[in-house]
Amino acid sequence: MSIKVLIADDSGVMRKIIVRAAKSSGVDEIVEAVDGADALAKFDQEPFDLVLTDWNMPNKSGLDVIKEIRGKGSDVPIIMVTTEGEKGNVLQAIEAGVSDYLTKPFEAADLSAKIDKFVPV
Repeated sequence: MSIKVLIADDSGVMRKIIVRAAKSSGVDEIVEAVDGADALAKFDQEPFDLVLTDWNMPNKSGLDVIKEIRGKGSDVPIIMVTTEGEKGNVLQAIEAGVSDYLTKPFEAADLSAKIDKFVPV
């Protein structure tokens, strides 16, 4: 079974780290987005099984990405991977419809565990 994941982060280094964790969780198709606007454009072009997004990105934030994806009626799992760990921010993301939340810096095993929750084996 093919698993397709969209990874949105404006840091190329962070995208590489997330890609590595996703691949170790059995994800075989990965599409990378350099910011929120790019992520939404790519989300509209093809179906995804999981979305991983940073919060702080140019053009559109990760919170905007979540709100717009949910506004389209999609229930695709979305994991926010961000430095924004304050309780108020987590609550905003939950209200927007995020499926899970992981604060940076993180261990690769922690990200893999989050991905594994949403990726069918």
